[in-house]
Amino acid sequence: MPAADTSKESDVGDVSVADVLAAQARLRRFLPPTPLHHAERFGTWLKLENLQRTGSYKVRGALNALLAGRERGDSRPVICASAGNHAQGVAWAAYRLDVPAITVMPHGAPATKIAGVAHWGATVRQHGNSYDEACAFAFELAQRHGYRFLSAFDDADVIAGQGTVGIELAAHAPDVVIVPIGGGGLAAGVALALKSQGVRVIGAQVEGVDSMARAIHGDVREIAPVASLADGVRVKIPGFLTRRLCSSLLDDVVIVREAELRETLVRLALEEHIIAEGAGALALAAGRRIAGRRKCAVVSGGNIDAGVLAGLLTDIRPRPPRKPRRRRAETPRPPARTGVTPTTAAPPSPLHAVAPVVEEISL
Repeated sequence: MPAADTSKESDVGDVSVADVLAAQARLRRFLPPTPLHHAERFGTWLKLENLQRTGSYKVRGALNALLAGRERGDSRPVICASAGNHAQGVAWAAYRLDVPAITVMPHGAPATKIAGVAHWGATVRQHGNSYDEACAFAFELAQRHGYRFLSAFDDADVIAGQGTVGIELAAHAPDVVIVPIGGGGLAAGVALALKSQGVRVIGAQVEGVDSMARAIHGDVREIAPVASLADGVRVKIPGFLTRRLCSSLLDDVVIVREAELRETLVRLALEEHIIAEGAGALALAAGRRIAGRRKCAVVSGGNIDAGVLAGLLTDIRPRPPRKPRRRRAETPRPPARTGVTPTTAAPPSPLHAVAPVVEEISL
């Protein structure tokens, strides 16, 4: 995919870099920045959005949308559809701002995410067997009752809120950032924030759950996503606004296999002691194929069912990481012969009897 023309980035779609900066100003007093962690065995920095409020970056977009709506005088109850993380973000934001909220979640949504939504007092409705079916039902309810429908990704305020992840990353000067893609809100927002800094932004999707990658290349058919550990990115149709932004701003989209995703999630837990959900480990799985001197993968969420995690830890035996290479010290060459008889040199010091071994870590 060709790199975007950064001179035109702020004119793409209906959201701009200025909107991302405005979102940062709104969210600053509610959401502290999430930490960076260097995963040395992966050779990648990790942006730990699994430590965000509600366990996912989604709260950024939800809270920004409600705050921006309040600034515009929009006091309607809000309704959304979500596989879980957007619903939790909306529920938390609505609780903080005292806004009535309804979330529509598909049957089979992780129990931990349903419980998280209910904890913050939002009404939970379960409908359909996929995000797209739940979304259609939520939109119908919004039309019927006059609620504000808040898309999980195809909304300018939501995209701007997700872009604050990129604002926080900019201070650390990465050369490449990898983000998971479902509907494209996070990828679009992060790309808006970072492209003017000369940072490569690369999306990550799972094989068979790659609607955005296909749409960018002109294939906009509705193909049902296959079952995947990355339930948070199982979107049949990416957003219209996010598709325009991603096609203009992303440098590439990497497709990973389901087996790679599962192994990466287990390695992340065992080697880095970081708990991520399937979509949260997706960017790191893709990062293993991407070169960069200072690359960063966004761990987008950590809301994984305990039973699913226990099953993965029991069933998957990841390959051990490659050991660091040891570079042999160079053997000094004998001095060139000349006609001058060399003087007798003093015996070498014991401290220099053995040349030091230089250790190099192979990432």
